[in-house]
Amino acid sequence: MQLTEEFGFDIFRDDFCFETTALEIFRLQYENNEVYRRYVQLLGVQPENITQLYQIPFLPVRFFKSHKVVTGNRTPEIIFTSSGTTGQITSKHYVSNLALYRESLTKGFELFYGKPEEWCILALLPSYLEREGSSLVYMCEQLIEKSNHVHSGFYLHDYKKLTSVLKSLEQQKQKTLLIGVSYALLDLAEQYPQQLQYTTIMETGGMKGKRKEMTKEALHEQLKKSFQKEVIHSEYGMTEMLSQAYSDGNGIYHCPPWLKLMVRDSYDPLSPAEGKRAGGVNVIDLANRYSCSFVATQDLGKLNADGTFEIAGRLNDAELRGCNLMIE
Repeated sequence: MQLTEEFGFDIFRDDFCFETTALEIFRLQYENNEVYRRYVQLLGVQPENITQLYQIPFLPVRFFKSHKVVTGNRTPEIIFTSSGTTGQITSKHYVSNLALYRESLTKGFELFYGKPEEWCILALLPSYLEREGSSLVYMCEQLIEKSNHVHSGFYLHDYKKLTSVLKSLEQQKQKTLLIGVSYALLDLAEQYPQQLQYTTIMETGGMKGKRKEMTKEALHEQLKKSFQKEVIHSEYGMTEMLSQAYSDGNGIYHCPPWLKLMVRDSYDPLSPAEGKRAGGVNVIDLANRYSCSFVATQDLGKLNADGTFEIAGRLNDAELRGCNLMIE
């Protein structure tokens, strides 16, 4: 089965079958993604024997640091890179179809929050804006552009100006989304506590070495107290994914129909976790059709019966043993 320019499945149709589509994409990526095919072969997996989702091999996310993970031979339209400290090797996601990514992020946002045009969108992402290649910045750029509100935009370190804008929007009862990196939201909360009745606060994680790490529960409690909110929302995504999951409180994330998370055994990464145990998070992102849709992340999570999930932290290197094939 060869990859053509017409390769693609309408993953945004209401009637598409996730498992059927995922299995078809698995076979196409096995045949047209050299890195993924080699990994599957080294595992001794025969593609013709893969008939169910749980049998699909997941490529360790660190491969995006050591290899060019691409399906087909299309020229990348953009390369997203992960953040990292000086001298650290970063992940690279070669995106061959930006239109697909824009459709995924827009439809995913609309599914949970409605049309971006209904919102004023304020992005507080200083660490991401200060480097190139951030997929989160690109995502917010697209939502800000679609919002088309006069005050929608990025706010770097000018918390005083941001506070003034927030107060004005609150007075107008304007539905507002404040999306920010954790440490910047905490800085704003400490310096300018205020009631934000008409503003949804969404954290994207990350202290970026600016502040001491803290649990998500502690972070949310502090933000709720400072901004007089009942819940804090969250976004789950990464450089190696083209889709996002969202939480509207309590750390429970919801996926769009074309994104699915599974949980693997933390100490046996090629086996699923049993029962309700937490384990390593495996992602099936069908929007990743030109890279790899099956990614074993370094996140520790728990899957709920209704398909929602929770993130409990990160796996250390010892818990990732068994994923070292082909790593240079």
